[in-house]
Amino acid sequence: MFVRWRKTELVQVARGLIVLIFGSCVLSASYSPESKWKVTNVNGSISVAAEVPGCVHTALLKARLIEDPYYRFNDLIYGWISHDNWTYSTTFSLQSSFRQQKRVNLILEGIDTVATVSVNKVLVGNTNNMFLRYSFDVTDVIKEVNVLEIAFTSAVTYAAAQWNAHTSYPVPPVCSPPVQKGECHVNFIRKEQCSFSWDWGPSFPTQGIWKPIEIAAFDIFQLVYLTSVPSYDLVSQQWSIEIEVYLELLTLRKVEGNVIVQIPKLETLELHNFILQPGESTIRLIQAINESVRVDLWWPRGLGEQNGYDIVINISMNGHSIESRKKVYFRSVELIQEPVPGSAGLSFYFKVNGRAVFIKGSNWIPADSFQDRVTLDILRNLLQSAVDANMNTLRVWGGGVYEQDEFYKICDELGIMIWQDFMFACAFYPVEESFLETVRKEITHQLRRLKSHPSIIIWSANNENEAAVATNWFSVPSSTLPIYMKDYVTLYVNNIRGIIINEDKSRPFLSSSPTNGQESIREGWIATNPYDTNYGDTHFYNYTNDCWDWKKFPKPRFASEYGFQSWPSFSTLQKISIPEDWDFISSFTDHRQHHLKGNKEMIMQAYLHYSQPMSKDPLQKYKDTLYLTQVMQAQCIKIQTEFYRRSRNEVVEGKGHTMGALYWQLNDIWQAPSWSSIEYGGKWKMLHYFAKSFFAPVLPVGFEDDGTLHIYAISDLPKDLQLQLLIEVYQWSSMDPVCSTITEILLVKAESAHPIYKESVSSLLKTCGNCTRERCVVVFSLQAYGKQYGPNNHVYLSSLNVAEGLKKPQISAVIEQRKEDFIITLKTAAIAPYVWLDVGDIPGQFDTNGFLMLENLKNITFLPWKPTTIAEMNKSLQITSLMDIS
Repeated sequence: MFVRWRKTELVQVARGLIVLIFGSCVLSASYSPESKWKVTNVNGSISVAAEVPGCVHTALLKARLIEDPYYRFNDLIYGWISHDNWTYSTTFSLQSSFRQQKRVNLILEGIDTVATVSVNKVLVGNTNNMFLRYSFDVTDVIKEVNVLEIAFTSAVTYAAAQWNAHTSYPVPPVCSPPVQKGECHVNFIRKEQCSFSWDWGPSFPTQGIWKPIEIAAFDIFQLVYLTSVPSYDLVSQQWSIEIEVYLELLTLRKVEGNVIVQIPKLETLELHNFILQPGESTIRLIQAINESVRVDLWWPRGLGEQNGYDIVINISMNGHSIESRKKVYFRSVELIQEPVPGSAGLSFYFKVNGRAVFIKGSNWIPADSFQDRVTLDILRNLLQSAVDANMNTLRVWGGGVYEQDEFYKICDELGIMIWQDFMFACAFYPVEESFLETVRKEITHQLRRLKSHPSIIIWSANNENEAAVATNWFSVPSSTLPIYMKDYVTLYVNNIRGIIINEDKSRPFLSSSPTNGQESIREGWIATNPYDTNYGDTHFYNYTNDCWDWKKFPKPRFASEYGFQSWPSFSTLQKISIPEDWDFISSFTDHRQHHLKGNKEMIMQAYLHYSQPMSKDPLQKYKDTLYLTQVMQAQCIKIQTEFYRRSRNEVVEGKGHTMGALYWQLNDIWQAPSWSSIEYGGKWKMLHYFAKSFFAPVLPVGFEDDGTLHIYAISDLPKDLQLQLLIEVYQWSSMDPVCSTITEILLVKAESAHPIYKESVSSLLKTCGNCTRERCVVVFSLQAYGKQYGPNNHVYLSSLNVAEGLKKPQISAVIEQRKEDFIITLKTAAIAPYVWLDVGDIPGQFDTNGFLMLENLKNITFLPWKPTTIAEMNKSLQITSLMDIS
């Protein structure tokens, strides 16, 4: 796996690690022979070395007992692994200083999922929730040398048993759709929901230990959580921090102590005394910030710096003390839902530090079916790619996992805002007390783990479950629907919302996504139509409408999901397939597509505007078809996203004031067709390069309405700009514009989208000589004093499969190395739409790609993510444009 070699630190991880904690200070964090693991199946026929963090699949892969689980049809072939029961075991030593403490706890935060835990053949606990932190008292069973066994039950078997035990009424869905080739009853187990399959991912219901194991020893108290959540008082205009210290105490009488809070750069130092009564274990205090010192705020990407401060907290009682150091970030966030002039509904937008922010970004899914393979480098590469595409927000989708700590730390550093779902998706869920109890613990744990991160701007209880109940996705009898509505409120409102209100008042909460927000609350938490564009956020998918017709898209307050599929590049697929698979009607192609009619929908949408690939070479035709799906996806989402961005400040027929665009989806879990803009492995699709442009801070957007060309200027910048609009009209047959015009200086208002140009297409073409819709294209940009602001943009006046004058461009390239980067000089003999540069398996990114090439020569920069030679570049570079495939 590659790293962004100039952008990341070298991090070494000791596999098989058991971290020993003494008084909450790490005694040993190095690999020791005693902590070697093995994993064995239930009948003992398979026993191999294992790693922690790790899972059964990756252990078997490393032992060479299985091939790559992603290879061809292996997701089906290796289904037996998830149906078997497996036991992880290890032997470890404990120093006498550990064993002499009053309490020794075994702490497990990454048990996936259903297991019994034994130390020295003594059962110490059970687990049934992948998202929980378990702490088991092992004081009376530990020795100098210890055997730890974690015996797993198949998640598939367990989920089925829970389903069968729920006899009062069915809780759908029973199984995933057949096209997904998955398992059943995933809603009955608190585990990564997509691990049983999804419409973009395989079924790998893993068993394993996906986070390190800790052993903690202490006499008086142990620190469990330490949270710091700043808040700003508008009246006093002063910042303060709510600090919460969660302890495990060994005392039967009241305890006195103190907490010293120190923030050196803010000249803040204060001692807080406390008294804990028997049974109490939480210290809550408010730390005021020195009024005479300016607090530098944390800002989202594009609005300012991501300032943070070191905070030192020392907790002392009964002669024992713990010191903890962490970062604290000052920012406020509000979700504004208020009447909109000219509209029947309510607004839906975020204010950060008092400033309205247009949300730009995508949706995040798990980066791998096997969480132990998601390294820090993979996380940093994907998140940096989001920032490089001008995104400021990602939605952590509710069918995956609460991401690892490093994910949120990187988002804090990069200024990526996070819309955080809780892990419930596309299903009804049981509400037996045993299920609710583990959910309550899960939510509490995750809130305490995550709420100190400024990047998280909202909690959302689930993905699409309000809509599932409101519109009866699963076709339950209408007479029983009230039961499921009551269950919905019980789970997400009475339990999850109740915990959030108690734990974190610093950020907004939504009961679902999509939802009508305040209107859903008014209707009893389940709106009649959760997709109402006058309220809340909206998910929208339609693959049969012409995506070039922007009028087919809803005009919501906030678009939190929308998208189109494409296939990954050939170099990505080649690793997990063989030549007989390289056909768009092969068994492999059908197997890999988990969205019903997905391949057909892609082709139908593409052929509305582009000619079908015509190569007589079957392999080349396959590659060209892959390319065409990416062209279609990029263009469709470009048109839709630009529509949302230009709707920021306008309300037309009661619709509009759109303040967010999060397309589905950022990343892939494996090599397959999906809605992603980044392929498994990190390679950017054409869509991601388009996103870099359509999310640009300053952008001109053009569209046609009833024969009139409109151009809007969009700016996310905090200050007004004085710009001119340059419009050029090209014939497809010539690289010289047939006409051009530049406007007077225009005021482009800060943080807004406004019309700056309007002219009938027929009038424009008439002034440009021998131009027709089929012969010409309109290109435009924003300029000031010879400098261009934002990317070029263009409007196609006809489908490109009827365009006149387009030729095969015969593009050639010369590559030059400049320090760590490569400059690729392209030369073309004709205008070329969708010019695509591909360097195969060389990891890296171009400064632009998939572009409309209008000039004879164009320089492109390639930034490799690992050291690469010019010989490798010359060997790997392939160039494709739209006319090359027809």
